[in-house]
Amino acid sequence: MSTTQDLVSALKAELKAADLTYADLALQLGMSESSIKRVFAKADMPLSRIDDVLRVLKMDFAELARKVADAQPLRRELTLEQEKAVVGDRRLLLLAICCLSQWTFEQMVGTYTFSDAECVAHLVALDKLGIIELRPLNRYRLKVAKGFRWRAHGPVMEYFRKHVADDYYSGGFDGEGELLMLVHGQISGAQASSFVERLQRVGNDFAQQHLADQRLAPDQKRPYTLVVGMRSWLFAAFRDLKRAAPG
Repeated sequence: MSTTQDLVSALKAELKAADLTYADLALQLGMSESSIKRVFAKADMPLSRIDDVLRVLKMDFAELARKVADAQPLRRELTLEQEKAVVGDRRLLLLAICCLSQWTFEQMVGTYTFSDAECVAHLVALDKLGIIELRPLNRYRLKVAKGFRWRAHGPVMEYFRKHVADDYYSGGFDGEGELLMLVHGQISGAQASSFVERLQRVGNDFAQQHLADQRLAPDQKRPYTLVVGMRSWLFAAFRDLKRAAPG
């Protein structure tokens, strides 16, 4: 929830954007410049004063609140309890994935067997979990960062391993725009970290391209799922053939 300090910080930014100084604001509010400076410095402004400043800026409180919400830091992962709630309802998990893919409400109900009321109810649940901020007309804003990841050993990834991984890897990966690579090697820890960073950038590039292609017509797009992984590992089928370490 936004604090008064967040609201005051947003007001400062709006004053700067409008090229209004404290002296300009003081003149329009009938106050001294020193009083205005003191109020903003304390960052403890009553709502009546916030309303006064908003009138000068020709803004309403709802608009200011949205700007504060948009400026809040985004989550890079959910808590364990949040993931449990998401994965506990298969339909909620599906809509969470749709939201992370920036689907519109119309795409969700047009693609899957949700009624409008069911879809709204699940979006409300995702809002309460802090994954999205539900807005009028069934629009929403994601409250997770572009580099968002499910917890490595959390409920969602466990669900993926149990119900999704075999189905995903059973494909031939030989269609248009498809690829499966299996590369082995021994490299330094520093280089491994560098490769992980580069792979993360590939994931971010994919997410950015998804957003950019939202403007394309549906018949110009196909759904793709990018799975990126890298770990220090030996095939389970070969582990019994490995020599024991000396000593």
